[in-house]
Amino acid sequence: MKSFKNILVLFKKDLLLEIRQQYTFYGVLLYVAATIFVLYLAMGQPEATVWNGLFWMIQLFISVNAVAKSFLQESRGRLLYFYSIAGAKDFILAKLLFNLILMLVMTLVSVLLFELLLGNPLHDPLLFIFISCFGGVSLSLVFTFIAAIAARAQQNAALMAIMGFPLIIPQLLLLMRLSNIAFASVFQSGLNFIILLLVGFDIMIIALAVILFPFLWKD
Repeated sequence: MKSFKNILVLFKKDLLLEIRQQYTFYGVLLYVAATIFVLYLAMGQPEATVWNGLFWMIQLFISVNAVAKSFLQESRGRLLYFYSIAGAKDFILAKLLFNLILMLVMTLVSVLLFELLLGNPLHDPLLFIFISCFGGVSLSLVFTFIAAIAARAQQNAALMAIMGFPLIIPQLLLLMRLSNIAFASVFQSGLNFIILLLVGFDIMIIALAVILFPFLWKD
């Protein structure tokens, strides 16, 4: 019960900071809108496969800008204060929860802008929204975990790129293949395996974060 209360308090702290520093949130929204608008000017309304690939590339950049900064903006003194009032597991779970919700909001905004500017080649829009939210959650978990590790190193940006590339690329390929089902009326085989693989990957990331972050926390 105490652990759950600590998670809620830390989550509320991140939420209040995001509300007070609204320029960061609106900055990411402006980045998303400007990028999609430039794609519209350059490509008009692309075909379904290109539309799908562009969407997930934008999701990748949104994750880097919106989620990965969560640990990088925490000072050493602030982390020491959190260490004195909450446990490492509560802290990392609160970060995972906040970034998950933030990424869900960004994902929904991206889907809306893509459909307004780049057309709507989707055969099943609701299914694509569900898959994109699922993918947004997966990306947020990975980048939160990577940011937690990179925040303890001197070369934060370089370490995030080195660690993130082998994790994100296979995940993006699986998400693009999974989202193809929303563009066709014919059911594709092997999708259940992809879903289970992505769910297992998310569970592994959460488990690794809970197990490994206390060692980083004590450093």
